[in-house]
Amino acid sequence: MGWWGKLVGGAFGFALGGPLGALLGAAIGHGVDRGLSGSEVEASPGERERVQAAFFAATFAVMGRIAKADGRVSPDEIRLAEAVIARMDASPELRRAAIDLFAQGKDPAFPLDEVLVQFRREVQRRHTLIQMFVEIQIQAALADGAIDAREEAVLLHVCGQLGVPEFVYRRLAGRLRVEREAAAGRGGGAAPTDSLEAAYAVLGVSAHDDVATIKKAYRRLMNQHHPDKLVSKGLPEEMVRLATEQTHAIRQAYERVRATRGF
Repeated sequence: MGWWGKLVGGAFGFALGGPLGALLGAAIGHGVDRGLSGSEVEASPGERERVQAAFFAATFAVMGRIAKADGRVSPDEIRLAEAVIARMDASPELRRAAIDLFAQGKDPAFPLDEVLVQFRREVQRRHTLIQMFVEIQIQAALADGAIDAREEAVLLHVCGQLGVPEFVYRRLAGRLRVEREAAAGRGGGAAPTDSLEAAYAVLGVSAHDDVATIKKAYRRLMNQHHPDKLVSKGLPEEMVRLATEQTHAIRQAYERVRATRGF
């Protein structure tokens, strides 16, 4: 039984309290906000399920907060949330919970800082998991084509609370913007990702970098997005497809550069 089945069925191998537990409790209709007191996190057999539950709750609730940052939630942002949910291998009940969490995040009273403090405590030093979380939030902000200044202010605040430096945020946002333009370009006309420049941007390197640097960047990105590694750190199994899509885009960019440079 996975984390969701345990949560819904009450067969707790973990106890998630605080604001994240309250969000999940509201989403599924019964109290799961019990069992966590103080600020200590004790290791237990259910630790991975606990991290998975925290990741899931924080992902969709914070996504709702970012979508609301510019004062209104656009149809594109709603579609993005629905698209992320649709790309999960999730049950109808889990999808409904994700939609409810997104709606809770839009509420003006949503306790963003409390949620982020607990989320960081739950995931501890799982840096690749935190980066995956930030990438999903950036994708949400890019849903309507660009990151609005108010959305970026929230994103930078989120990064600050999670210990992600601004230069890392800028690098991620640049790569994801190129990937989004690439996907849009494939819908008609010349795809911008077919350009060598776009491929370099996805890898976070330039045409002036040597082969060793390019290979190192590629290996780092693939390692950061390896689905099995992310799941072992606490990415919900239902969200593996999101990581797989990232590795596909990175691999395509690398093959484009490799074919051009001949290595």
